[in-house]
Amino acid sequence: MTAPAYRCNGETVSAENFYRVACDPRRSVAVEACAGAGKTWMLVSRIVRALLDGSVSTDGTPALQPHEIIAITFTKRAASEMRERLYKWLEEFAQADDATLTAELLSRGMSKDEIDSKKGLQPPSDIRSKLSKLYQSMLASGRDVQIRTFHGWFAALLKNAPIAVLQQMGLPLNYELLEDDAPARNLVWRRFFAALVDDAGRKADFEAVVFAYGRSQTLKALDVALAKRTEFSLADAQGVVDASVLPFAQQFTEFGGLETPEELLTTNRYHRQALRDAALILGRASAATYSAAGVALEQALSCGDLKAAFDALLTKAGTARKFSDKIEGIAQVRSAQDLVLRVVAARQQADAHAYQQRMARLTRVLVAEFAALKRERGWVDMNDVERAALVMLGDPVLSGWVQQRLDARVKHLLIDEFQDTNPLQWQALASWLGSYAGSGGGQRPSVFLVGDPKQSIYRFRRAEPQVFRAAQVFVREGLDGDLLECDHTRRNAGQVIATVNTAMNGASLNDGYLGFRDHTTSSDEAGALARLPVIPRSAGGDGGEGESVTGWRDSLTVPRHTPEDSLRTLEARQAARWVQAQLVQGLAPQDVMVLSRKRASLQPLQDELRALALPAQIGEKTPLMDCMEVQDVVALLDVLVSPQHNLSLARVLKSPLFGLGDEALVSLALLQQE
Repeated sequence: MTAPAYRCNGETVSAENFYRVACDPRRSVAVEACAGAGKTWMLVSRIVRALLDGSVSTDGTPALQPHEIIAITFTKRAASEMRERLYKWLEEFAQADDATLTAELLSRGMSKDEIDSKKGLQPPSDIRSKLSKLYQSMLASGRDVQIRTFHGWFAALLKNAPIAVLQQMGLPLNYELLEDDAPARNLVWRRFFAALVDDAGRKADFEAVVFAYGRSQTLKALDVALAKRTEFSLADAQGVVDASVLPFAQQFTEFGGLETPEELLTTNRYHRQALRDAALILGRASAATYSAAGVALEQALSCGDLKAAFDALLTKAGTARKFSDKIEGIAQVRSAQDLVLRVVAARQQADAHAYQQRMARLTRVLVAEFAALKRERGWVDMNDVERAALVMLGDPVLSGWVQQRLDARVKHLLIDEFQDTNPLQWQALASWLGSYAGSGGGQRPSVFLVGDPKQSIYRFRRAEPQVFRAAQVFVREGLDGDLLECDHTRRNAGQVIATVNTAMNGASLNDGYLGFRDHTTSSDEAGALARLPVIPRSAGGDGGEGESVTGWRDSLTVPRHTPEDSLRTLEARQAARWVQAQLVQGLAPQDVMVLSRKRASLQPLQDELRALALPAQIGEKTPLMDCMEVQDVVALLDVLVSPQHNLSLARVLKSPLFGLGDEALVSLALLQQE
């Protein structure tokens, strides 16, 4: 697995040709590249090439200002790292000799002939000399390359928005930008419930959904709808929301004209007779279970209990009960079962439609109250920023004004980790770039998109991997650009790549993942893949460490153990012992990284590692006050100030400061009772 895999517009190319296209700032390119392929390296290299190619025009004046290049990524940290890499390179180039500068230019897609052909031009424009002076030129210009986040760039657009746009969108003229809308979302619920109380119809909708699905699930669904409020509002304005789930009579035409699906049985005598015939046929069967089903069906029909009638013909899973083919008249029984299954399907459709309509009405109320809350407080959130960018770049009147402002300062647009772009962000960009489709290259900015759909992990931020596919088509057909694909990694070991290939090929066969090609690697390391034994679920019971206490327990004296917690603890203990064994063999603690699908699994592992006297730290991004270490110290201070605060005392005693277990806490609680 050492042969590289590079493609340009579907054709296999050499690595040199691949990077020649990728790093050429005059071409629009969409790059799909695997982990370790050097995606950010390509992006920053294009910035260097753009600065280099545009540093001096034919009349000796600067043809490109640094601020006319904008590179977009998704986090402030990534933007900072990108900026740091650019300036580090420029500083190194300023001190490099000609041989080194030539090598750097060659690695970034320039040929030896291109480098040498710059000599002798008037004014003097030796490319190596220009490269070494880029750092000085950047500092002298006083304007930096724009390296920003999507939200940062869109927020800058919003600052320049006409007052009419803000008024049209219901946004305050003087606003505070909320990068985190969680506090505002927490405040909106009081307003929402007040709005329900004031309207009988809204209250009835909420009570019906809560009755069917529970309060917790209802609020969770509404919170998800609030998180996607922009998409909901745009879809609702086009009538998509109301039409997304059809009424049962439209979905199943045989129920046309009926108020409820069950009326098909209660108002049609032929259908009622079909059920009675099925009851007689089953009642005559020799098998006791069959005859019992027939009796139950007959009694249910006599009492008008349709649910009991359905239960007689269907299983608890909602499928047709299996009756022997030897029963005389079995075809009539199965016909009755098919009839009941159609009614059940129509009922499910009716319930889904009613739920969808209620949730849509409740969501409209919630979104409206959230917008009113933000107006009152003078807040604008990131959803508003994205929606404003879409309006400004997509409106046929405003787009010309915005494009004029953008054209004055953007000649190169580069986007890193494009697989994390959400549909609204791409729609805003496509609205702007679409005006250039089919125009000459000199009239539009060059576009560079790079990412890997396999690495799209921000679905909770509304990222959609399919946006990458749409953008590839746009770059190729709309901007006459190139599509590059790199399936070759520079860093991952052979066994790691083999595992990736196995997993992704399985996804291609079983889950419909399209477009995967086997990856290769430049690494000479074989690597290794190890799998710890699976801990059976039964390991948590029968008096063991993971024993689950059922029935009533005294929560003050008996610790609570659930099977899930017990299994998580056993898995963490097994993993901690494996890590300990690797450290004994010479591995350093800082060379070990543990990844988990959920944060809940990290804390037990940290506890088990610390129990083995192994240093471990959960390195997730967490606000300072939410860090466990800080909360432990706060709990300690709380105990010192309020000695009777037992909850804080329990936290302190369980923290690494003291390291007591549940059994010790129970013993202390019992001693306190004596």
